[in-house]
Amino acid sequence: MASLYSIAKALHLIGMVSWMAGMFYIVRIMVYHAMAFDRPEPERDILARQYNEMEWKSYNIIIIPAVVITWSFGVLMLFVQPAWLYQGWMHVKLALLVLLTGYTYYLKSHIRQLEKAESGFTHIHYRALNEVPTIFLVAIVFLAVFKVGINFPILLGGLAAFTGLIFYGIKKANSK
Repeated sequence: MASLYSIAKALHLIGMVSWMAGMFYIVRIMVYHAMAFDRPEPERDILARQYNEMEWKSYNIIIIPAVVITWSFGVLMLFVQPAWLYQGWMHVKLALLVLLTGYTYYLKSHIRQLEKAESGFTHIHYRALNEVPTIFLVAIVFLAVFKVGINFPILLGGLAAFTGLIFYGIKKANSK
């Protein structure tokens, strides 16, 4: 029979994958929502309402349940393996998860701004926001895989280079 830890780990990973999928999806919708404001009426209003409905559904139906699943089973894993709470890699991972959770709620404010047509962000800004979860994902996965064997300077340098490449690509793609 599978151990409690293995079940918690599997459900934690399922939650994390769902959370990331939801984050990538919702910000992609925001890209299109921001682009819809450049369309003439009545197309602009029809698209904006449709995108806003899609944003709220993905936030409430995909992202929030995934956040709850990820955190719940992650905490359960820590109850089973409490020694991890004394390891530096776990402190960094938990800090990144708190920041990612904050970012998730930050996106909620953008749904509200787009809903009221008050966002100061262009589709290019939203394209950049769409990459933020990728950076978190890379850092968190490396921490979880390497644990105490992680080399923090290499991780930070690699993340900086990766982030630079992502934003260079965004800038290059939008300068055409």
